[in-house]
Amino acid sequence: MKKSVLCSVVFCALSANVSAEETKPFTMDGEFGLIVTTGNTETTSVKGKLSAHQELEDWSNDFIIEGLYKKDQVTVDEETVSQTTAQKWFVSGQANYKLENPDHRLFGFASYEDDRFSSYEYQSTIAAGWNQKLWDTDTTSFEYSIGPGYSYAKTEETVDSNGNIIPSETEKGLIVRAAMDYQWQISDTATFKQLLSTEVGEDNTKSKSVTSLSAKINGSLSMKFTITLDHNSDVAETRENLDTQSAITLVYTFF
Repeated sequence: MKKSVLCSVVFCALSANVSAEETKPFTMDGEFGLIVTTGNTETTSVKGKLSAHQELEDWSNDFIIEGLYKKDQVTVDEETVSQTTAQKWFVSGQANYKLENPDHRLFGFASYEDDRFSSYEYQSTIAAGWNQKLWDTDTTSFEYSIGPGYSYAKTEETVDSNGNIIPSETEKGLIVRAAMDYQWQISDTATFKQLLSTEVGEDNTKSKSVTSLSAKINGSLSMKFTITLDHNSDVAETRENLDTQSAITLVYTFF
C-alpha cells in the first residue's frame, strides 16, 4: 500500500513537471555574433537578435528585434579609410487569436525595417488575416499566414549612372502578405528552421527567407548558422535586388 501511494505521488509530480514544461507561457532567446579582423584587412561585424514567443490560452504571439552593423576598410580617392558598410534594424510582432479550433487563428502583424544600405530609408508593414497551424508533432511543425495589409516606405535619394540625382519618394498602398514557418527537431540537440514571407504590392514586392540550423552546447546555450535572403523587386539601378547574409551566432535561452 505504501509503495502504491509513493508511486502515485512520484507519478503525479512527474506529470505536473512535464505539463509545466509543455505549457511555458513565455520564452525568449538572445543571439549575438561578433567578427573582428586586423592586419591586411580590417573589418568589424556585429549581429544581435532577440526572439520571444508567448503562448496563452487564447493567444499565440511572436516578437523579433534584430540589428546588424559592419565596418570595413575601403579605398576612397586612393586613401584607405574605415567606413560603415552595413547598418540595419528590424522589428516585428505577430499576434494570433485562437478560434474554437486552436490551430485556426486570426492574426495581426506589424514590422519596421531601417536599412541604411538598401534602396529604402525605411519600410513598414501592417497586415491581418488567417493563420493556421497545419501540424505540430514531436519533431516537426508547419504553420502559415495570409491576408491583406498596408505598406508605407520611403526610398533613398540616389544618383543614376549619368550623375543625375533621383530624389527620395514615398511608396504606400495595399499589399497581400503571405508567410510560412517550418521547424524540424532533428535530434535532442539540433533544430532546423525555415521562415518565408512575401509582401506583394503595386510598387514593390518584398520577400524574405531565413534558413537556420542550431546545435545545443548545453541547456541554455546553442550555436546557430543562419542564411538570410532579402529581396525587393523595385530598387535603384545602383542597388542589387537581393541581399544575402550568412552568420554564425551564439544563442542564449533566457527562459
